[in-house]
Amino acid sequence: MDSPNLDGFLAENQDVFVNESIPDVLNELFNKRDISKAMLAKQSGMSEIYLYQIFAGRRCPSRNRLLCLCFGLQVSLEEAQDLLKLCGLALLYPKFKRDAIIIYGLVHGLNLFETNDKLFAENEETLC
Repeated sequence: MDSPNLDGFLAENQDVFVNESIPDVLNELFNKRDISKAMLAKQSGMSEIYLYQIFAGRRCPSRNRLLCLCFGLQVSLEEAQDLLKLCGLALLYPKFKRDAIIIYGLVHGLNLFETNDKLFAENEETLC
């Protein structure tokens, strides 16, 4: 930020900018799992068409939809936070009750439907 102009700043910091696309990261996470996209759609509570559009980069998921995908992919909390950050969405914040329940679900390996049940029981908005 000490550069006298924007071009200098961009040139000096080229190596630290994020160059990964959302579909690239999702495909990388998907390829580490031993499931089909049809199974991922089912575990994520979304249609296969919508899922394919996200993976192709034609759709950008909302925060809730991205979190549903995180549960479907069984990602770690760190991976979920990285995806949220990459998408420019709010990170999970444990001081918010709803986010704390979602964090608990991710950390303890709950599936989407178990997490939604816990959200519902606590009168919090479900993910989908």
